Amino acid sequence: MTPDAALDALKAAAQPGRAAQMAGYHKMPRTYLGVPNPAINALTAVWRQDLDIPARVALARDLWQTDVFEARLAAAKVLTQARIREDADVWTLIQSWVPDFDSWAIADHACMAGQRRLLADPRRLDQVELWTQSPHLWTRRAALVITLPWTKQNFPSDQDLAARERILGWAAGYTTARNGILQKAVAWWLRDLSKHAPDRARAFLAEHGPQMKAYALKEAQRHLPPT
Repeated sequence: MTPDAALDALKAAAQPGRAAQMAGYHKMPRTYLGVPNPAINALTAVWRQDLDIPARVALARDLWQTDVFEARLAAAKVLTQARIREDADVWTLIQSWVPDFDSWAIADHACMAGQRRLLADPRRLDQVELWTQSPHLWTRRAALVITLPWTKQNFPSDQDLAARERILGWAAGYTTARNGILQKAVAWWLRDLSKHAPDRARAFLAEHGPQMKAYALKEAQRHLPPT
């Protein structure tokens, strides 16, 4: 599968008029083809099945470099897989994309691919922690989005509990930021955590909630069960 063939396949799945709607919604100056997400899912599922890991890494790298919206989503999706035996090149490529993040859809799809690689090797949290100090806003946000799996564990191990507390420390540092993107990222992390560890979410909000913006605090509390 060449990058040109992949782009042709994406273009063939485009819907008339959809590209203009997407450009207006996402508001970033890049090419939009007008391909619905289910069509991208179908294409990338075939590519994952047909290509070995090195070929998928090469395709993902080339698709990302086009800066076409759907091509970047496809780049992330072609690498989104729980079990990859030799995944160092996959993780390296995903990390290389983080400084390019500039919109939620592309960033979140790339982070979903990265979540699998973090779960496969939690030692990579050491690298993600460095993102929390980046001057790039979307890199700081990515540190919370890529670690969302640690909000969803009903019976976390001691290692997972330690990781969760580590990430909550990062979130605490973000609560004083006035930027809405970071405030929403904290709210998202706590909202998801509250479904599985409501007492821990309440404790965080009791300590740091007064520093959060009202809309972020409301979102963080949205799924908290009544006391």
